[in-house]
Amino acid sequence: MTTDLVIGMAGSGGDGIVSAGESLIAAVATEGYHAMMTKSFGSQIRGGESSCRVRLSTEPVLNPGGTLDVAIALNWEDFLKFGGELPVGGNTIVIYESKTGVAPDKLPLPGVTPAEVFPVPIADMAKESAKTDKAKNTVILGLIAGWFGIGGDGVMKGLRKKLAKKGPELLEANERALAAGRKYAQDHPLKTPRVMERPKTVSPKLLTDGNDMCGAAAIFSGCQFFGGYPITPSTEIMQFLSREIWKYGGSVLQAEDEIAGIGAAVGASFAGKKAMTATSGPGMSLKTEMLGLATIAELPLVLVNVQRGGPSTGLPTKTEQADLYQAAFSAHGDVLRPVLAPTCVADTFEITVEAFNMAEMYQTPVVILSDQEISQRKETCDPIDTSKFRLVDRLRPANSELGTHYARYRFTESGISPISEPGMPGGNYLAAGIEHNEKGAPISGGIMHAKMNEKRFRKLNPIRTRRDLFQTYGDPNAPLALIAWGSVAGVAREALRVAERKGVKVKLLVPRLLYPIAEEFFNDFLSGVQAGLVVEQSHQGQLYHIMKMVLDLPKGLKSYARSGANPFQPAEIVRRLREQAQAMHQSGDSMPQEE
Repeated sequence: MTTDLVIGMAGSGGDGIVSAGESLIAAVATEGYHAMMTKSFGSQIRGGESSCRVRLSTEPVLNPGGTLDVAIALNWEDFLKFGGELPVGGNTIVIYESKTGVAPDKLPLPGVTPAEVFPVPIADMAKESAKTDKAKNTVILGLIAGWFGIGGDGVMKGLRKKLAKKGPELLEANERALAAGRKYAQDHPLKTPRVMERPKTVSPKLLTDGNDMCGAAAIFSGCQFFGGYPITPSTEIMQFLSREIWKYGGSVLQAEDEIAGIGAAVGASFAGKKAMTATSGPGMSLKTEMLGLATIAELPLVLVNVQRGGPSTGLPTKTEQADLYQAAFSAHGDVLRPVLAPTCVADTFEITVEAFNMAEMYQTPVVILSDQEISQRKETCDPIDTSKFRLVDRLRPANSELGTHYARYRFTESGISPISEPGMPGGNYLAAGIEHNEKGAPISGGIMHAKMNEKRFRKLNPIRTRRDLFQTYGDPNAPLALIAWGSVAGVAREALRVAERKGVKVKLLVPRLLYPIAEEFFNDFLSGVQAGLVVEQSHQGQLYHIMKMVLDLPKGLKSYARSGANPFQPAEIVRRLREQAQAMHQSGDSMPQEE
């Protein structure tokens, strides 16, 4: 019996690979497993290669996992295009379409000898059982159910629900394909059985992805307007809101381009509505000037940047963490805007609510840095307890503050000024991109400009003291530190568990507030640290270098960074940590012996 299984599969567009993964994760979720599914595509609009990987476990799943336990290739050329995204090792069971003509001892996997290899006539089985090779994905689900004891009954229920309206013939054909796959697995048993252990308890779980979670959180937060433009991999946020927000009195505008999308959102915010836009790196580049307008006009706005590989069009369908510099610094003039990052699908809800609260509280644009993996991967999550959230609305002027003496940008102790909206008697003011005085009238003098800059920065000071936007794990006194953010945080959490089991004392920091740097919190965490790693999926190691700008980092704290589409595995992080621990021990620094 096994308690954790990672299944990866790849094929050509139209093979139904992603559909198979979605059916599998939906099925195991109903059986009580914790599960996560990531998917990846070539950048072609139509056709090309596609893949997915599903990790399921009897315990909570923190990341998509490392080396595959099961690799399924309908086409070797397509499978190999995913490289490190679908790593095969000596413990992997390889299942592939026998029509590829590759002998089991001639697999195109240099230097790797899998545990077991099964060439299976998947296409022929689909045609024989369902009379169409479009049922290949259902045959695959039958093979998985037969060999690993998972998903079969749940998949059958899902097929009946999904295909009920398409007629009994199609449903019966898919049922036969599922049965054919199960029978093949039973007739060709594994040498070493790997049947999944059943979960001890079956509790209700949500199965969703980060983009839908973001959209749901926006509606919960009171968002009444979304202005945007389709761009991979953020488009699903707009699609979700287009379906749902009107039920709560909100509106969606799919604009003619990225600039118009954010421009409409800025206008909605000026009109008194909680507003949002979403994009990816190329769109963020176009939205930058409007972000500056929202900053100087002190208008609340939430901008979601679902990161993908860059620069330029880059890798549209692959994840990366290389937009942090862009989120923090892409502005002319002196601009400070908060940057938040979720660490998983469930966390996306809380971070989105926090972004709306922060935007409204401080009358500022707030950037959410999601990434392709979190936004499009599916996870089983516990139902969201919305009772724990407090929603914030912008500070509006009292009647006594309105009229001819209303000063929209009045200097206050906090730096936050009451904001009116069109139609509010006595609340008229000019909101422009030019520097202004307290009433919003244009100015060109350096003294008032300096005061307004100081006001706009000072009002954000409380954010730097927030400790609830950071998660820490491990031994708080450990001399070895690990720092990771975004989707890499789940890999780091698992690496911490493994390192602790190996006797390495280490502590982990997962910042969800990336900018501005919370100096006091970071200094407290790094106190006593002699070495460690800042792990991130960007060539430059952007968070590490922002930290160096602000903090006096321990000499032994190093950047461990790589470009997108090259996922980290817990084992390699642990290996680097053990190397650092050994170096500290050999140098005579205080470091416990490994067990």
